[in-house]
Amino acid sequence: MKKLTIKTTVQVFHDIEELDPADQKLLNMAHKATKDAWAPYSRFSVGAAVLLANGKYLHGSNQENAAYPTGLCAERTALSVAASRHPKIPVVSMAVTVKTDIPINRPVSPCGSCRQAIFEVEQRYDENIKIIMQGETGDIYVCNSIKDLLPLSFTADLLP
Repeated sequence: MKKLTIKTTVQVFHDIEELDPADQKLLNMAHKATKDAWAPYSRFSVGAAVLLANGKYLHGSNQENAAYPTGLCAERTALSVAASRHPKIPVVSMAVTVKTDIPINRPVSPCGSCRQAIFEVEQRYDENIKIIMQGETGDIYVCNSIKDLLPLSFTADLLP
């Protein structure tokens, strides 16, 4: 038997002012996007914003459905907006945040399905996507790639 150790690096910022201006704008946009969420069942409003390589900022929010599996997460909504409006432009970075009835004061990361979707976008354009995560308030986590959050990724080269 052999043991495999997987390590990841996450930068921790205590205040939005520590981020560069583009990341500040992106995170603020994600916070504003939580207001557009449709989350009557979970009351867990998520906002996501993406910055494209052409300098465009876009956002998305979660859209729930009583048949839970048919809802959309904010991250995948934002990626869909980017792909439909600017299909040939890579995503440079993404910010994700949340607003709930009981404030969450620690970073919220993308779910597993969203991690895979973000990974596929990185693969499509062969470029990393910086991931910026925050709760409603509190520390901000920054990863240089979704691979930091999904180290044993399922890749297309496994398919026939």
